[in-house]
Amino acid sequence: MKIEDEIKGRFRDEYHKGAINLIYTVKQFSYQFLQLMKKHGLSEPQYNILKVLRGYQSEKSISIGFIKERMLDKNSDVSRLIDRLLKKGYIERNENAIDRRQKDILITKKGLNLLSTLDY
Repeated sequence: MKIEDEIKGRFRDEYHKGAINLIYTVKQFSYQFLQLMKKHGLSEPQYNILKVLRGYQSEKSISIGFIKERMLDKNSDVSRLIDRLLKKGYIERNENAIDRRQKDILITKKGLNLLSTLDY
């Protein structure tokens, strides 16, 4: 498949063609990814949180601040996303034994199972 045929257009030069091709490819991949997330009732930031939690599950405690630092979208409201994942049973939120203002976030077996079905 050629990008010219796909968008039915012409390009000024090879740089312009490459830039348009990259944008088109990202949009196609993003659409397919979002459709997969929608099928499982997840948003992209919720998926990102689950991936962070799985990656650091060997740590004793993971705080909301720790998750926020590792998010791809730094503007996400992590607390609200955590609440939604908690309602779905994908994570647990426990009080930190040292600092009661902090909450420890853990991924559940259900969350791990969901991620394993989404891995490709």
